[in-house]
Amino acid sequence: MIQSMSRKGDCWDNAVVESFFSTLKNDLIHHQRYVTREEARREIFDFFELLYNPRRAHATLGYCSPMVYERTGTAT
Repeated sequence: MIQSMSRKGDCWDNAVVESFFSTLKNDLIHHQRYVTREEARREIFDFFELLYNPRRAHATLGYCSPMVYERTGTAT
């Protein structure tokens, strides 16, 4: 058996998700005060559906949005 070089909390284990959560926190969460859990849920949903998926360019997708990437099947 060979021990993994990664440790708990090591961002290299899941770099894409770590990058996403960083974007979510910096672009939305840190600039808001939520009164209810439902308010937070709506804001985060809107962030995904109105900005992150349809418009935000992603380096891993050839600098196109996830929506465009899925529609075309390739980076443009």
